[in-house]
Amino acid sequence: MLGTIVNTAAIILGAILGNFLKNGFPERFKATLMQAISLAVILIGLSMALKTQNVMVVTLSIVIGGVIGELLRIEDWLNSLGLKLEQRFGGDNGNFAKAFVSASLVYCVGAMAIMGSLESGLTGHYNTLFVKSILDGVSSIVFASSMGIGVAFSALPVFLYQGGITLAAAHIKPLLTDAIIREMTATGGLLIFGIGVNLLTGGKMQIKVGSLLPAIFVAILVVVLFTHFHIM
Repeated sequence: MLGTIVNTAAIILGAILGNFLKNGFPERFKATLMQAISLAVILIGLSMALKTQNVMVVTLSIVIGGVIGELLRIEDWLNSLGLKLEQRFGGDNGNFAKAFVSASLVYCVGAMAIMGSLESGLTGHYNTLFVKSILDGVSSIVFASSMGIGVAFSALPVFLYQGGITLAAAHIKPLLTDAIIREMTATGGLLIFGIGVNLLTGGKMQIKVGSLLPAIFVAILVVVLFTHFHIM
């Protein structure tokens, strides 16, 4: 759990620093930095998504995951949680929920969150999560300077999500084939690409990434089925 604890602390400290710097950053700098972060997120997502060796796996995972996400109303739940926190701890010109949801998705979705947590739980090594902590800490400064203190509260789902994977790692070890890891990475990368598009367009083109989150785990089942029927 050490890696997840460090990651959580980095997000909170970065968000606090970014919130203090909010009034010290000219708007043009904030806009440019957000665009730079958005483009970097898109690049990371694409580089991960292109690792797939079977596009059908990613396609089915996204479609089935989207159906599950809508049935569970994950996007609505995330927004509702953000709004409740906003009401409890004070608004931020209406940006609290957006900051919470956007940062939570950026920090939770992706190969580093999943594989770093698995690495921590299975081997006791924290290198991947330590690197992720640096990236998340820096980006939380930029996010908080633009969207406010709501970014700090994204540390909670990060702690629960990554901590849960770490604790469960020993039980899912038999499923961790190279194919599963590769296709989970590719599916997560496609979701990260969607996050980058949302950030770059300022919400004008809103991809419901929250509702697509189950796709990462659906990929496990799809790969197992494809392998069993010799489709891949």
